[in-house]
Amino acid sequence: MGQILGSFTSRHLGLEPNRPPAFDPKVGFSYTRKPRKMDREVKEEELVSARIPPKFRDYCADYLLDYQVCRHINFPLVFKCHHEKHNYLNCEQRDYVIRMKEFERERRLRCREKRLKESAK
Repeated sequence: MGQILGSFTSRHLGLEPNRPPAFDPKVGFSYTRKPRKMDREVKEEELVSARIPPKFRDYCADYLLDYQVCRHINFPLVFKCHHEKHNYLNCEQRDYVIRMKEFERERRLRCREKRLKESAK
């Protein structure tokens, strides 16, 4: 969130973080893509009561909530929550990979669009 994505060579394409994709999510796919969602839906009230900051309320918030609850229950012995921490960190890593794939898809589609405009001239 708020990270600068891409490299110096892709700045001319106008890619900015936290901006919705410019292309239809179905472009280039022969099947219907499912919209992303959390593995287990968590209500906003639960996240507020667990004092999870808004910047961490992403697709992995359910795993973070489990981890925080485990830490609260086992406080002095937080090492007992290594499974919950592992699940949360794995979810964060998967989310990062998905975001990078989406960014790369957007970059390639913009390069293609620019190439087609230049060849039409």
